[in-house]
Amino acid sequence: MSIRKTNPFISIANSYVVDAPEPSNISYFWNFGSLLGTCLVIQLATGIFLAMHYSSNLDLAFISVQHIMIDVNYGWIVRYAHSNGAGFFFIFVYLHMARGIYYGSYRKPRIALWTIGVIIFLLMIITAFMGYCLVYGQMSHWGATVITNLVTAVPYLGTDIAEFIWGGSSVSNPTIQRFFSLHYLLPFIIAGVSCLHLLALHTHGSNNPLGITANIDRIPMHPYYLFKDLITIFAFLFVYFFLISYAPEFLGDPENNIPGNPLVTPSAIVPEFYLLPFYAILRSISSKIIGVIAMLLAILILLILPFVDFSIIRGNAFKLLSKLLFGFFVVNFILLGAIGSMHIEPPFIIIGQLATIFYFAYFVVLLPLVSILENVLFYLAIKR
Repeated sequence: MSIRKTNPFISIANSYVVDAPEPSNISYFWNFGSLLGTCLVIQLATGIFLAMHYSSNLDLAFISVQHIMIDVNYGWIVRYAHSNGAGFFFIFVYLHMARGIYYGSYRKPRIALWTIGVIIFLLMIITAFMGYCLVYGQMSHWGATVITNLVTAVPYLGTDIAEFIWGGSSVSNPTIQRFFSLHYLLPFIIAGVSCLHLLALHTHGSNNPLGITANIDRIPMHPYYLFKDLITIFAFLFVYFFLISYAPEFLGDPENNIPGNPLVTPSAIVPEFYLLPFYAILRSISSKIIGVIAMLLAILILLILPFVDFSIIRGNAFKLLSKLLFGFFVVNFILLGAIGSMHIEPPFIIIGQLATIFYFAYFVVLLPLVSILENVLFYLAIKR
């Protein structure tokens, strides 16, 4: 017997990437997992090299980033690889989750898999926010100021919590140092939780486009899906390095190339593009405390998906109404992202409020109702 099956350590990797039995009909939509793994490795590697030259002192943070860009050999590649890698990371996460929602991958027996995935998503958002603040450009400073100020909405303890995060009365040197410490630590926690995600996936195996059990028709991961994953990985790397080489600031904000100045407020304070939908939900509610709660619930509400989908058929492959509803949800999510980048003025205010209502209604009202209606139509079709 080969060493890949007898060695206690190599055999674990073998069971996941070589001999793992996978449904024979999964499409390229199932390749986002390997792309996310690639992005995680890139972010960890580039982040470690950046930390070697970065200074978390408030007066030196922006200068140290410029030092990496100008004075460190190939430092500009490492910096742009890290910043653009975060953008691609979130793009693939959204596509990965959209595929999971469309094909019902969150349903039993994969509830634990979905729950861990949502936790990873939340950790990614926290990590990305703190990493964006470390550049300490104009948008970094004011983004940190706006977001950390949100905790002041907590009754009684809000101001104390905010000052504890800041390490003072406002965003200052202790804030950047704490963000740097946590930003360095959290990716390794994400890597650990991702291992739990893989463990949960390995327990019941992957879902498939038909939504039915694939236990009677499975093929090994290698060579079929391993080479299929490599195709999308190389395609991603081509686009990734092209963007780094020719348009490295395409996904960023030009305002962040100006040193952070607490005395000059930008005309529009917006986060990175991958956080805009949740920022739009926050802004759509006039009450500060309710807006903060709504923004958090917009992420945590994903956890209730396994319990509000009452359909007897897994996934939307054979359900017309669910397909239409999912399409509206995707368009609405993109609309929220667009609204999040706009100034707070008519008609963007009312559009953002309507889009926010639809976002929450999808999980709480529309999905349960549509799934019940389709069940009734299915039973009626059988009786005929």
